[in-house]
Amino acid sequence: MIITKKKNPEDILKSIERTGAKKVHLVGCDTCAEQCRTGGITELKETAGLLEDNGYSVTGISLIDETCYNQLVRREFRKNDSIGESEAILVLACGAGVKTVTDNAKTNQPVLPALDSLFLASVERVGRFFQGCSLCGECVLEYTAGICPHTDCPKSLLNGPCGGVDSGKCEVLPDNDCAWVRIYNKLKEQDRLELMKETIPAKDHSVAQHPAKVTLR
Repeated sequence: MIITKKKNPEDILKSIERTGAKKVHLVGCDTCAEQCRTGGITELKETAGLLEDNGYSVTGISLIDETCYNQLVRREFRKNDSIGESEAILVLACGAGVKTVTDNAKTNQPVLPALDSLFLASVERVGRFFQGCSLCGECVLEYTAGICPHTDCPKSLLNGPCGGVDSGKCEVLPDNDCAWVRIYNKLKEQDRLELMKETIPAKDHSVAQHPAKVTLR
C-alpha cells in the first residue's frame, strides 16, 4: 500500500490559482488513499467544500477503484463528461495516480496533486501502517531474517550496527530497537547466526533507475 498525506489546504488552493482554472474536477482513489483517509469519498466531499468556499466550481467527483490503473481511469473518463468540462483536475491519490490521470486526461487541463506520497507500507490494521520496504531493487531479506536493514535502519547500514547503538536502541531514533540487534536476535532464534558473517555488497543504485518499466507478456 502507498501511504499518502494531505497537502495543506493553502498549498492546494495556490496550485489551482496558478493555473487560472475556475472549474475543477476531483478524482479520488478507493484503495490506498481511501484506507489512508486521504482520498476516499469523505475526503473528496471535504475538498469539494473547500474549493466551493473559495470561489471554485466543482464540476464533478470521481472515486476510482485504483487510480493508478490505466484501464479503470480511462473507463471513468470515457463515461464522465464533467471531466472534460473542467479546467483543472485535482487528484486525491499517490503520485502514480496523478501520473495515470495525466496520461488519460481528455483535454490539456492541468492535473494537480492534493496529496504527498510517503512510503510503501505494510498494514497492521485499519489506520495503522508501517514502512517495510524501500523499493531498492536488491532485496537482502534472506540474509537478515526478513528485517530490512535498508529500511529499518535510518542509516541504511547493510553489514551490522553503527557505533551509536545504546542498550539495543537506535542512535537516530532512540525509541526504536536497533534494526541490526533485531536481525541478530531473529537469526539466533532461527539458528542461522552464520549469516551474520556474510558481507552484503553495497547497493547498486542503477537497478532502481527512474523511470522504470516492467512488461509481462
